[in-house]
Amino acid sequence: MKVLKILLLITIVILIGSAGYIVSKNIELGHGEHEESSVLIDESYEGELEEDHEEQVIEITPEQIKEMGLDTSITGPGIIDTYLSLTGQIWLNQDTAIHIIPRVEGIVVKVNKQLGDVVQAGDILAIIESRDLADDKAEYLAANERYKMAQLTFQREEKLWSDKISSEQEYLDSRQAFTEAGIEKRIAEQKLYAIGFDKSYIENLPDEPDELLTRFEIKAPFDSTVIEKHIVLGEQVGTDSAIYVLADLNTVWIDLNVYPKDLGYIRKNQEVIISANSDISDVNGVIDYISPTVGHESRTALARVVLSNESGLFRPGLFVNAKVSVSQTNANIVVPKESIQNLEGQKCVFVKDEHGFEPVFVETGLENATHVEISSGLIAGQEYVTEGAFSLKSMIITSTLDSHAGHGH
Repeated sequence: MKVLKILLLITIVILIGSAGYIVSKNIELGHGEHEESSVLIDESYEGELEEDHEEQVIEITPEQIKEMGLDTSITGPGIIDTYLSLTGQIWLNQDTAIHIIPRVEGIVVKVNKQLGDVVQAGDILAIIESRDLADDKAEYLAANERYKMAQLTFQREEKLWSDKISSEQEYLDSRQAFTEAGIEKRIAEQKLYAIGFDKSYIENLPDEPDELLTRFEIKAPFDSTVIEKHIVLGEQVGTDSAIYVLADLNTVWIDLNVYPKDLGYIRKNQEVIISANSDISDVNGVIDYISPTVGHESRTALARVVLSNESGLFRPGLFVNAKVSVSQTNANIVVPKESIQNLEGQKCVFVKDEHGFEPVFVETGLENATHVEISSGLIAGQEYVTEGAFSLKSMIITSTLDSHAGHGH
């Protein structure tokens, strides 16, 4: 009996030990599988991060760069100009405009130039037939003949008096007549000068055909454009109204409106950028004049820019916008605004390195209409994209969408 009890006890101990070993192995196996699963998850996460990082780098060929119109520059310092925006209008340069007013009354017999015609100095604009002009010319011709006769008489009497043939009184009378004839001739000549004839024309007037004595040619005084025309064939014109308005459109006035609060920023010779419309490129000018008063109705002062207009695109009457540089700030890194893109809710600049083009997130500082200061994210000497940054951004967004679609996101 004792032997049987001992054998039974040994069997129970063996069974309990075997069960403990099995439980222990199961626990170890379960713990090992958990660790292996954890490692797999970590490796997958790191792979996705690495994949996301690689997706941010864009590798493109030189041919693609050319097709996309990519252009780059090197980061460096620059100046940020602060501008004051003004509005204004284009006007004729009144210093180069002229109102053509007939200097004699008459009937229009010929009209050579029409509205919008470009004329050269000396071109005949129109011809007037005038009785008053004929009277003035006739007066001069008569005075000229009297002068010549008085001159001959004086010369003869002077010789006779010197030869003791005629009396001194006859000599003095002839000299008096000669002097008066000279005065009459000068008065008649000055009338013709006032009408617009030059010395050469007046000297040749005695040889002019009679039918031309009544004709008056209205000529352009300088190279210009006909911007107004108030003359028609056959009408009676006088000396009190303009029949043409001519202007040299190679320069125009840009009159800018300046509110009193901004007058402290405006100075003569200050640089201005003028913008008319999308079809006309911006141009630079300088302030030539600032009015000393403020308009009663507009409550603005006038700042005028005399602008070159050889292209003819700045037409009087157009409204313009202007930017006046009022301050300048030196910055360590300055890039064009087109270089800044928004990616993942942050501002970035595309930088070129040995891997391709990579977006670098930046913080910006001062800016104006064209350039912006980079306060952090870039350093001097980096090659960055100045044109085509939006295309690179689009490639990143497109590739991200494609990868999400492939993973079932």
